[in-house]
Amino acid sequence: MSKDKADKDDKPAKGKSPLMLILIVAVVMLALGGGGAFALVKMGMIGGGGAVAKKEDNSPKLLKKGDPDPFAPKAEGGKEGEGGKEVEGEGGSPYKTSYYTFTEDFTSNLKQSSSLVQVSIACSTHRDGRVMIWLKKHELAVRSAMLTVLADTPEEEVSTIEGKEKLQKRLTAAINKVLLQEEGFGGVDDVYFKSFLVQ
Repeated sequence: MSKDKADKDDKPAKGKSPLMLILIVAVVMLALGGGGAFALVKMGMIGGGGAVAKKEDNSPKLLKKGDPDPFAPKAEGGKEGEGGKEVEGEGGSPYKTSYYTFTEDFTSNLKQSSSLVQVSIACSTHRDGRVMIWLKKHELAVRSAMLTVLADTPEEEVSTIEGKEKLQKRLTAAINKVLLQEEGFGGVDDVYFKSFLVQ
């Protein structure tokens, strides 16, 4: 009987061995497969990529003189005497300057005064045509912000050159604030007075 007992003990031991081997191989294969898949995802070859993709900078770009503007408005039939080609000077700023003129004058009361100010305003940018597109698109909101700045301006400020320069800076900041809120980017460099009347 002892021989029979020894034979019985040997058989179960042999039966467990292949099952353990299969389990070990399966676990190793799962680990390798999972690790390989993780590596492929991290490299961006499959799935959404492990590293957070850097967001492309899609803000308006500074344009050097002579650079084409991919966002420039299409030229309407040129006026007589215009060659149709833009010519840039070689001196001064290295950047192209584009101007936007607001369609209507601005009229507002001055702060703590019975006087009114009436101004015609334009602004400029050294960036591509998207800034011009946005100014036109959001002109109503921009006008409202600019009128608020004018209404918060004391009469003494508009009577001096220094005061007008401060007002220009405040108007530029107001325009850029609206564009930043609406489009995520300002881009206006300066404000200019085409006419300025205090009554």
